[in-house]
Amino acid sequence: MTPEQLSDAISHALAEAVSAGEFTVDLPETVRVDRPKSRDHGDWATNVALQLAKKAGMNPREFAQSLQNRLLEVDGIAGVEIAGPGFLNITLDAASAGQLAQTIVEAGAEYGTNDSLAGHVVNLEFVSANPTGPLHIGHTRWAALGDSIGRILRAAGADITREYYINDAGNQMNVFAQSVYNRLHGLPVPEGGYPGEYVRELADAVAAERADVRELDEETALPVIRDLAYKAQLADIKETLSDFGVEFDVYFSEAELHDSGAVGAAVERLREQGHVDDEGGAVWLRTTDFGDDKDRVMIRANGEPTYFAADAAYYLSKKDRGFAEKIYLLGADHHGYVNRLKAIAACAGDDPKKNIEILIGQLISVNGAKLSKRAGNIIELRDLIDWLGADALRYSLARFPADSPIAIDPELLQQKTNDNPVFYVQYAHARSCAAARNAAEKGVDRSAFDASLLTHETENDLIALLAQYPNQIAGAAEFREPHRIARYLETLAGAYHRWYGACRVAPLAGEDVTDTNRTRLWLNDATTQVLANGLELLGVSAPERM
Repeated sequence: MTPEQLSDAISHALAEAVSAGEFTVDLPETVRVDRPKSRDHGDWATNVALQLAKKAGMNPREFAQSLQNRLLEVDGIAGVEIAGPGFLNITLDAASAGQLAQTIVEAGAEYGTNDSLAGHVVNLEFVSANPTGPLHIGHTRWAALGDSIGRILRAAGADITREYYINDAGNQMNVFAQSVYNRLHGLPVPEGGYPGEYVRELADAVAAERADVRELDEETALPVIRDLAYKAQLADIKETLSDFGVEFDVYFSEAELHDSGAVGAAVERLREQGHVDDEGGAVWLRTTDFGDDKDRVMIRANGEPTYFAADAAYYLSKKDRGFAEKIYLLGADHHGYVNRLKAIAACAGDDPKKNIEILIGQLISVNGAKLSKRAGNIIELRDLIDWLGADALRYSLARFPADSPIAIDPELLQQKTNDNPVFYVQYAHARSCAAARNAAEKGVDRSAFDASLLTHETENDLIALLAQYPNQIAGAAEFREPHRIARYLETLAGAYHRWYGACRVAPLAGEDVTDTNRTRLWLNDATTQVLANGLELLGVSAPERM
């Protein structure tokens, strides 16, 4: 019996009790079931009696008693106990619990996906690095976490668009173009310009695209260089992200906001909402009305729009494109953006508590990492991938909450031992694949399945963990916490390794193949599937051999 089937059974029991006139209450769409902290308290627990008893005008334990009697009549439920103020602890019989192995194998990659966030239309923006240089260690964490959060939200039923905001407007792009121009002509880096070997590479790319670029006068050359160098650098960013397993649905250009008139239009829309003032020749948004520490200039006295004005226009663009929920993933140096972005949402008529969410990530460090030879003064993401591998890097970043600083230990991540978390989980997957190959060589297939044969203690533990996976996804999606999946996979890997040591899938030499072997192959393959599904959510590969 899966958690969903048990939830349906409880819902049916509630409906029966209402029909029988035992109590009157509005029935919930779904009933949540969770694993008790101790297996001594059963396989599953629900607090539905505590949630509904007061609405029914009853004592929670009395309410729970009505459900207990009905649930005891459900096939597959061996016991139901009322605990504490009204919790229901439910124990499944061995066959019902073990049936999950077959359910998982048949569901395949879909096992664990759920509709807990169905109906949520979300724009998830992350990385959004300036297209004036290569991605570096400061972008690494959000590239990994943002992509994983997107995968997890989608697995929980949300409609997700992963978006990269290209900061391709403003004076930084002029300085960028001047830096490439100077490199083309053998001149020093301009004041405030961009150094690094990658600028020479961009200069070479520009020259390859426009053979006559060195012959153009500076005024004519700079727009050409700006366009071609920008395209080359953005292509480099996309390639690095792809090598890291990160893909975006939308690359949104800030320059297009300005060129289309969207920034000016945003100012007027917010003025119509009653939140714009003109003072000292400048145009201001009264963000202090909604918790910001000061009002923000949108249009300077010289008529130039500010970055904040573009932020407002960008937010309105997301709203206009139908995204009811906007999630921003920002770096540790962006705490000041939280209140101002929420104020923009409020000024636009949205609810800052529902329509916008801002996650702030802390810094990471990598022991022994060297500054990039290409960029000179940064640690490039490209170099980290080449050094540690995308799998090890992504998994290590996924293991911790976003708001906790991380110091990555390269020596540990390169070890092929159980002390290395990513190796430990990937090895469990590879080991399960090897067990399946060995079973096939011994003539074991999945032609029979008898869940009542899965009675060993390690089998009970493994099945219990496999059953938790859908709830792990739902929780990780609700709280935007991929580390829940990583820590779960490590626990599951440990349970698999213990089961592997205690229960044989393939028979020993001279032994006949039995239904126990065949049934254990189902359990083995179910574990393979859940490990692969979980690693996929983290953007980490599931090797079949190691």
